[in-house]
Amino acid sequence: MPSPLITVVLPAYDQQKQLKDCLDSLLAQSFRDFEVILVLDRSPDCPERISEAYEMRDPRVSVLRLNAAVGIGRSRDAGTARAKGEYLLFLDSDHVLDPDALQAMADRLDETGGVDVLLFGHSREHGGRTWPGGSAQLLSGLGTGVFTPLDRPQVLGAPPLVWDRLLRRATVPGFPEGRYEEVPVVHQVMLAAERIAVLDRECVTIRRRHTLHPTGSPGSSHFDIFDQYRRSFELLEGREGFDRARAFLFTRMVRHFLFVFDLAGCVPRAERPQFFHRAAEHYRAYVPDGYRRPDGREGLKFSLLSSGAYPAFEVAKLSHIARGAVGRR
Repeated sequence: MPSPLITVVLPAYDQQKQLKDCLDSLLAQSFRDFEVILVLDRSPDCPERISEAYEMRDPRVSVLRLNAAVGIGRSRDAGTARAKGEYLLFLDSDHVLDPDALQAMADRLDETGGVDVLLFGHSREHGGRTWPGGSAQLLSGLGTGVFTPLDRPQVLGAPPLVWDRLLRRATVPGFPEGRYEEVPVVHQVMLAAERIAVLDRECVTIRRRHTLHPTGSPGSSHFDIFDQYRRSFELLEGREGFDRARAFLFTRMVRHFLFVFDLAGCVPRAERPQFFHRAAEHYRAYVPDGYRRPDGREGLKFSLLSSGAYPAFEVAKLSHIARGAVGRR
């Protein structure tokens, strides 16, 4: 395989002062055939001294300086354009890797003979607790062989995270503007992939409470999520045989909307009705024929969203919170 095998593209936004830990975990890898492109834009959250220190410390680290504050998406594009590796691994500063993570990825690529996408697990660590990633159960059920999205359409039901997979560099498109910019990029690469494989182990630990990146491009907002999923559904237009994939993508979209809506402090109170109604419009626009909602409380949320019943949704949420408080007494 070409050398370096892997390019790690790492925008150097360091709001939580964790960039050094991320870089240390990369330089401690047992696997050596990789490069790190540390993208430094003009944001005050990008520490130039730390970046320069690691560039001087290890020749595999190079700093790419941009002349404006451009956000995560364009920083990733700039890093991709500079990359030499056959595969890209996109990380953020609050990620750390197990010491043998890159070696495990390389070994799996040797086993499969090369793929377009290699999926792997992740975990979240915060406040002394650790949670498995949101796709752990799905990954364990995808099998050990190589497949396409038509073979395993459920793969589109995984959270569309760009940092829990290796992507063949030649297949990665540009990131769009706004927040949630990775959503259509992940879906475009997955839908076009001819060979997908799974490395059934956790490789990356994300050290924040939620898998929601706080940095978008200038002028971005949480409402950008609607345009990003519109782009994802447009990718399905004209594709034969992807009817089942549409249902999995739809479920993931609605879950993502509800996650953002429910996350404390994410959508400002004054904007919650507008966000809810935009989500309801997307629900009705993209719901597949014959779609079956999830069971239980999640299904109730889907139903209330589909009808645009914002007051009822808020009442149901408050009732659930109240029952939980009583149960903890």
